[in-house]
Amino acid sequence: MTAKAMPRLLMTLILAVMPLMVQAQQVLIPAPPQIAGSSYILMDPASGKVIMEANSHERLPPASLTKMMTAYIVERELDENRLTMDEMVPVSVNAWQTGGSRMFIQEGSRVSVEDLLKGVIIQSGNDASVALAEYVAGSEGAFADVMNQQAQLLGMKNTRFETATGLPHPDQYSTAYDMALLAAAIINDYPENYPLYAEKHFTYNNIRQPNRNSLLWRDPSVDGLKTGHTEEAGYCLVASAKRDDTRLVAVVMGTDSNETRAREVQKMLNYGFRYYETARLFSSGEALLENRIWGGEKDQLKLGLASDMVLTIPRGARDSLESVVEVDTVTKAPVSAGDELGTVTIRFNDEVLAERPLVAIESVPEGGIFKRLLDAIKLFFHNLFN
Repeated sequence: MTAKAMPRLLMTLILAVMPLMVQAQQVLIPAPPQIAGSSYILMDPASGKVIMEANSHERLPPASLTKMMTAYIVERELDENRLTMDEMVPVSVNAWQTGGSRMFIQEGSRVSVEDLLKGVIIQSGNDASVALAEYVAGSEGAFADVMNQQAQLLGMKNTRFETATGLPHPDQYSTAYDMALLAAAIINDYPENYPLYAEKHFTYNNIRQPNRNSLLWRDPSVDGLKTGHTEEAGYCLVASAKRDDTRLVAVVMGTDSNETRAREVQKMLNYGFRYYETARLFSSGEALLENRIWGGEKDQLKLGLASDMVLTIPRGARDSLESVVEVDTVTKAPVSAGDELGTVTIRFNDEVLAERPLVAIESVPEGGIFKRLLDAIKLFFHNLFN
């Protein structure tokens, strides 16, 4: 529903976090580094801003990056109380016999969801992935259907899963961009489980295995996520790091070695943190200004944003951001929370970085008959002289 309103007046506001009357600074940013991989991307998961990429929508074999979706679905089941970490999962012959990287679970045993999840994330266990898939959905094929449904919900438009493990399959593919979206969802949706991705070792059945993400040892700011490798896919890596208030996700697919994938992701992360930062400007429901409302139970209406405004900006540009607010000149009750009554535009060096609707963050019903009559008289003279 849209509130009753007259044509809008363009007005510029100076907001505390963004001084407007500061001379714009020249921020010099070099071209991104060259990356040795079939495709790659560097993204800010808070804003969704893509800082650098090449062939990021090309469909490629995802190898064990697939297990990020396996883990995400298990984390969703945990969040929705359909699983618990201490729940015991039976290990089938099929799970036990799954080849490739393994957690070394035993046929006929029962293993906790927590241990299996660690086996998937830290040890890249194919056997653990199949055991969880069978327990959650009844079979690995049914679990793959759930994986594909979840991929569509996350906006992963160029992804199709056929296995819970990432073992080669002719109809299984994904992209660097889609894997960055999935990494962002893991980080943002289930932060309570994200520390698992930073664990460097996990021991099960008296077998201690290291996390294959070598950047966990090289860069203290890196705290996840997943490696992948098959002959068809090459060496792949999705990594995330946080420095100060900025987090970035880097993905590289199709490199020629473990060392190459680590080195190229490190190059992307260093470039991103050196030249960009995350600016958290306004929070959802925060009152940015108050506007006169006519004929309502109250005279002032609080306006703000329906969702957080988070931008990725050149490092050092924060003090040169400009905010321009376009707001309705006359707003009449009733107004419902969420009604759009203007826009907020953020600019830097004459470039529009973001534009969001300015909405009512509270409802204001019509006032009584005498209040409406009095405001109608006031509004007549207001319009007459303005």
